[in-house]
Amino acid sequence: MSYVAPLKDMLFVMQELAGLDRISELPDCEDATFETAQAVLEENARFVESVVAPLNWSGDLEPARWNDGVVTTTKGFKEAFAAFGQAGWQGIQHETAYGGQGLPKLIAAACQEMLNSANLSFALCPLLTDGAIEALMTAGSDAQKATYLAALIAGRWTGTMNLTEPQAGSDLAMVRSRAVPEGDGTYRLFGQKIFITFGEHDMAENIVHLVLARTPEAPEGVKGISLFVVPKWLVKSDGSLGPRNDVYCASIEHKLGIKASPTAVLLFGDDHGEVGPGAIGTLVGEENRGLEYMFIMMNAARFAVGMQGIALAERAYQKAVAFARERVQGRDVAGSSGPVSIINHPDVRRMLMSMRAQTEAARALAYVTAAAYDHAHHEPDAAVRRVHQARYEYLVPIVKGWSTELSIDVASTGVQIHGGMGFIEETGAAQYYRDARILTIYEGTTAIQANDLVSRKTARDGGATARALLAEAEATALALSNSGQADLVAIAQALRSACSAMGAAVVFVVEHYRSDIRAVFAGSVIYLKLAGITLGGWQLGRAALASSQHLEAASTDTVFHTTKIATARFYAEHYLAQAEGLARSIEHGAASTLAVSSDAF
Repeated sequence: MSYVAPLKDMLFVMQELAGLDRISELPDCEDATFETAQAVLEENARFVESVVAPLNWSGDLEPARWNDGVVTTTKGFKEAFAAFGQAGWQGIQHETAYGGQGLPKLIAAACQEMLNSANLSFALCPLLTDGAIEALMTAGSDAQKATYLAALIAGRWTGTMNLTEPQAGSDLAMVRSRAVPEGDGTYRLFGQKIFITFGEHDMAENIVHLVLARTPEAPEGVKGISLFVVPKWLVKSDGSLGPRNDVYCASIEHKLGIKASPTAVLLFGDDHGEVGPGAIGTLVGEENRGLEYMFIMMNAARFAVGMQGIALAERAYQKAVAFARERVQGRDVAGSSGPVSIINHPDVRRMLMSMRAQTEAARALAYVTAAAYDHAHHEPDAAVRRVHQARYEYLVPIVKGWSTELSIDVASTGVQIHGGMGFIEETGAAQYYRDARILTIYEGTTAIQANDLVSRKTARDGGATARALLAEAEATALALSNSGQADLVAIAQALRSACSAMGAAVVFVVEHYRSDIRAVFAGSVIYLKLAGITLGGWQLGRAALASSQHLEAASTDTVFHTTKIATARFYAEHYLAQAEGLARSIEHGAASTLAVSSDAF
């Protein structure tokens, strides 16, 4: 089956949980009404369902190809990307001054989800371009903005992020690429970068590389890294393209998944261009502040990768539901006259509910996170902006780490529902499982997200942001309890217990961060998972409350709202129920984690 965007759930979450009406009251967001959001999402759904989704399977079978430095993408990708840019989808959340639509991140997040569900490999190109746009918007000079932003936002040019080198993966202090000043404001760059997504391709007129490198007098370590913008084709003063820069694609990787997305090895300064040895680039911002600027791209990318996890989980769920309805196998355990569709078997129903509940919880938490970003950037009051910024920064590693981890579980469950057919590539279920596997790795592994969560986002403020979120979750639990409805009361009990468990974990992190930091980091990924499960359950609890109110108001969409409540209860009883055990592992599991010496493995 092809992808069908879950517009009803998306709009429900945006309106009821993420507070779209409140965002539309903020300065510069006045056009972001529910009617606008609905129209944008419906149009985006039509585009990705008809143009992008049909290329997902062919991209897996016929991935990008490299030949003597030239990369040819899957048939149809170039035309689809041109249509994507012409329709304005690259600029949905970017400034109108440079040709963007200027819509809030909340609306853009839903469009991101749909694009990634339709075709994860294809969506990676706009994802990296968004990051390049944000970095240049924040730290670029007026000349760099004038040169690059309009073309990037229009989708005529694309952007990349060049961090990793053979000896420098997560440890960017090891970056050795060099940038030598020419004396005219430009630099010549030399070095090798690996794992560069869409580092070379045929889908756009130009590729704008943002590259980390060191100037000759730079100090060692991360304090000596600068950021440079290095176009594939130099840009003339009138905006037209000039000579080919000295950037060469030495190869592309052969990967487990996302095969249609070319992952390039790029050589800078190998004398393959038309400008002589050394790729010509210009400094972004100030010298030796490159890592700071690159994190603008990375934070944007990390949220976007979290959306990829949700998107892929949704696609795998849709595939599994369609198969479970069609596949006739076995008799009903309660008795039947003949074989039944496997969707009637209790364990298949359990698996489908696990896929659905996790996906909806992750979507709700991500959209609420996007709304926090919008408040942090548009609220008139600076103090209010700071509160929302802290909330956004706390939630991003959870959205990235938890959503991508569960996407692997959801895609794996989809294969399981297909049975032996799922292990066969022709059914398509295995592609989602393979594609999902990279999501917990790139843009910072789950451990990197978790370490950031416990150190910068929890210990640094003494757990204040985490406790504020838990206080709101506990208020939701109280409202659920006061409803007197059996389903809502059951959700409340599980949510309250999970909040207590997460609260204890926050206390452990704050109290032991300086006295026993290895114990804290031994449980950091578990802490991230606990936070995701608890806060995702909080959002489903809020969803259940909202659906209950719709039912009391005699909503005509009774199936949607009763299903919402049932999904929230399933999540409470199957996932919130795990919280206490996770908290115990965080508080008491470090000793056994570290008990075996490294030599004994």
